[in-house]
Amino acid sequence: MGDLLRYRDDAATGAPVLALADFLAADNSVAVRIEPGEDARALLPHLGRIALIEVSFPAYGDGRGYSSARILREEGFTGELRATGDVLIDQLSHMTRCGFDAFAPAKPIAADAAAKAIATWPEVYQKTVDGRSPIWAKRHGG
Repeated sequence: MGDLLRYRDDAATGAPVLALADFLAADNSVAVRIEPGEDARALLPHLGRIALIEVSFPAYGDGRGYSSARILREEGFTGELRATGDVLIDQLSHMTRCGFDAFAPAKPIAADAAAKAIATWPEVYQKTVDGRSPIWAKRHGG
């Protein structure tokens, strides 16, 4: 695993990260990992106790983790949302727009290059969960 890129002000949790099935069977874990094909909505009743959700990207072309991130953020998850695995620099800005605020890429990405990639497109056209208003809403007073 490459270096952790984290864009949050709070301290990272040191809690062990459990697989989804193990997390759901436990009652005191605060960190969970979901894999492609697992339904992020299974975590919704537990969002209040979760500090970290890792979303696995075993291959850069598997975009199911984007949907998981968006679901979790739209449902009010405020903890760390970390993309792990085959995370490429070209994906960082899009992942941030979906709600990811930390990245653990399999191949290291330099922090300055990551920051530049995230800031590449300051204006967006689609609704996001990262707080930015789409350009069309700005044009119409939104």
